[in-house]
Amino acid sequence: MAAMIDILVVLAYFCAIFGVGLYVGRKQESLESYALGNRNLPWWAILASILAAEISAATFLGAPGEGFALRNFTYAQLAIGTILGRIIVGRLFLKPYYQYNVVSIYEYLEKRFGLSTRRWASATFLISRVLASGTRLFFAGILLVIAYMMITGQESAGQVETVVIYIAALTFITIATAVYTTLGGLKAVVWTDVLQASILAISLVTTIGVLLFSIKAGGSWAEAWQNICHHLGNKDYNPCQINNLKPWAFFDSGFTGQGLWADIKNILGSEYTLWSAVLGSTFITMATHGTDQDMVQRMLAAPDSKKGARAVILSGLMDMPIVLVFISCGMLLFVYFAQQGITPPEKQIEIFPWFIIHCLPVGVRGLLVAALLATAMGSLSTALNALATTATRDWYVDVFRPQAGPQEQLQAVRWLTVFFAVLLILVGAGTAWLTVMDPTVRILPIALGIFGYTYGSLLGVFLLGMLTRGRGNDCGNIIAMLAGFATVITLEILTRNGFITPIAFPWRVTIGTLATFSVGCCFRTQQSCIDNRVK
Repeated sequence: MAAMIDILVVLAYFCAIFGVGLYVGRKQESLESYALGNRNLPWWAILASILAAEISAATFLGAPGEGFALRNFTYAQLAIGTILGRIIVGRLFLKPYYQYNVVSIYEYLEKRFGLSTRRWASATFLISRVLASGTRLFFAGILLVIAYMMITGQESAGQVETVVIYIAALTFITIATAVYTTLGGLKAVVWTDVLQASILAISLVTTIGVLLFSIKAGGSWAEAWQNICHHLGNKDYNPCQINNLKPWAFFDSGFTGQGLWADIKNILGSEYTLWSAVLGSTFITMATHGTDQDMVQRMLAAPDSKKGARAVILSGLMDMPIVLVFISCGMLLFVYFAQQGITPPEKQIEIFPWFIIHCLPVGVRGLLVAALLATAMGSLSTALNALATTATRDWYVDVFRPQAGPQEQLQAVRWLTVFFAVLLILVGAGTAWLTVMDPTVRILPIALGIFGYTYGSLLGVFLLGMLTRGRGNDCGNIIAMLAGFATVITLEILTRNGFITPIAFPWRVTIGTLATFSVGCCFRTQQSCIDNRVK
């Protein structure tokens, strides 16, 4: 009976999602209406859609895991860079996209530099987004796997069985998401994201409340606070075996007090310092929100660039409190487990979903399952829409079928949505296999690190177009993008072989961007591209 209540809550979520998605997304007539919703969506809905897309299952599970493991707020420092990066995106990137009236943002690169730059950038996005979104898709299956084991009464499952369960779970999630995305286009994506963001907010507040009242356990709030402070500062209870914890810390300067070279090595090797927040995170955000069709596409659905900029900048300001809530949830989980004498799961990524399935009250548990599905489906729907739009606009129409009419383009983008759904399932299955075989894998470095290898090249060439007037051309940009990619890969190889100090994932995009931009500046823009530029 208890499980039935949770199942009904989840079914109500699916009914609402399909109802909203299919209703608002009806009457698609062209590729532009499918991809941009006729450019008439309100900025506040776009804001909610941005939040729903970026709070993926990786964040939903990873941020509480980081709070549990670190017992501090240093991960939240990265939100500083997300604010700065989105201000730059809103002020610098969106205006040229609207001026050139692009559907795929890589059309801008063709008009600024030439066709080859557009093709290379578009292909880079398609490959990177498939890998990144497929990896994130796996994380949504974690909760469903734990729920399956609880329902069947299994304490654990073999590696092969676990991988099979993961594949079944992520296949179900992908098919469900692909249905309303394929039929409804961006309008369906945005308005279902609004609903999913609302479910996420309610579920997080509810979870914090349940944890606080559980820790209070009939005592006073003063006693509860003392209990929280005691456990967060207690190094004797350290199930994750992480040394040098700094409980409650928010800012980490990265300075060691052991000299300049030691400080530089620590800053470059640390994921969460003030330096990585102000520089590394800013570059990551410019790349993910300014050069990624996934994010920019919904901003282009606003009536003008000012409303699109308002949506993306305000979403950055909302990032900080959202991240703090996620981390606080993880820190309270640490106290709850210590108070109850619970040994946490071996894998850090399973701590929060284990709590959801085993510890939350009936009904609330169903709400949290729905919230995780919402985060997974919100980021997945936008990825499918962006991948299909980019492939249709930059490759199907531009290369294979220039004569394709509106209906043929619409048919193509729908079939490509299905195609990319299959690809994401395959990548998610591969990620499931890797993670099951290696329990030490950490969730956030995987989800965020993939972008680091390629998005520096993308951001570098976009900045070359927007910050210079006469630098960069087709041939030079390809060389520059390859140089940026090669720089990041070379540093990674040197790091893995112990030749240089480890470089944390927030710095990869920064390094790749600077390398790409520097090499691109060595080449002069053709006069014909300068003459055709929108004034």
